[in-house]
Amino acid sequence: MTATDTTLVIGATGTTGSRTAAQLIAAGHRVKAASRHATPVPGAESVRFDWNDPASHAAALGGADRVYLIPPLGDADPASVMLPFLRRARAVGVHRAVLLSSSAIPEGGPAVGAVHQALPGLFDEWAVLRPSWFMQNFTSNHAHAQSIRANGTIQTAAGTGRVGFVDADDIAAVAVRALTGDQAHNTDLLLTGPEALSHDDIATTITEVTGRPVVHHRLAFEQMRDRLTALMPLEFAEMLAGMDRAIAEGAEDRTTDTVQRLTGRPPHSFRAVAEREMARNG
Repeated sequence: MTATDTTLVIGATGTTGSRTAAQLIAAGHRVKAASRHATPVPGAESVRFDWNDPASHAAALGGADRVYLIPPLGDADPASVMLPFLRRARAVGVHRAVLLSSSAIPEGGPAVGAVHQALPGLFDEWAVLRPSWFMQNFTSNHAHAQSIRANGTIQTAAGTGRVGFVDADDIAAVAVRALTGDQAHNTDLLLTGPEALSHDDIATTITEVTGRPVVHHRLAFEQMRDRLTALMPLEFAEMLAGMDRAIAEGAEDRTTDTVQRLTGRPPHSFRAVAEREMARNG
């Protein structure tokens, strides 16, 4: 990157967006931090951005030549708003795009999978980050973390299935490499932590770290779907509950060397993140 290169970070106040923006700024890169309320981000130019308000897109894109993409939350068809934005971005000079997807969603799959499929046809330089489930789901403001704090439980339809949970700091570190490296990756990057853990393992670790008992309650798919439907549209609730069912069937029981290979250091363990995050959040 040169001194004039600017990265637009969409979702710059979110879990990975805030970390990506902070790491870019710390490394001396110019950042436009986009969020729905143009929340100030130290060291960045903060701009308003709403996926569902095209009038906010032009100002956000102005002067940017690369973009970190966080899909609209809770939207079962993000391609309908993301693809017009990406075509506009390409037209005004953005040449590299890095998309946050999920290990559970392949290219051409549901939701953001359609954006993944379209990205190579829109940009010569691109990458798709496909992280496993976030460790921060248990330590921040996610429903799991709220349930842990409220009543010491984690509720899933994942059974005893294991997941290579990944630290959001590690996701951001890979995002920075994908955004700023001399060579674009032009592929998808499957990101995990160093070990695959069940939700029972997660509950045990949190209990040991905090000294407060936490247990994993195993729900049936239908129970999980109905619980989520109270919080979001049925189609999205079914998709998320289906991801839990896939975990139970072994779909996420894997680890990769992507974080180590691209950052030069091993990914953080869940215990290390729990100790860091629980201390941070009290």
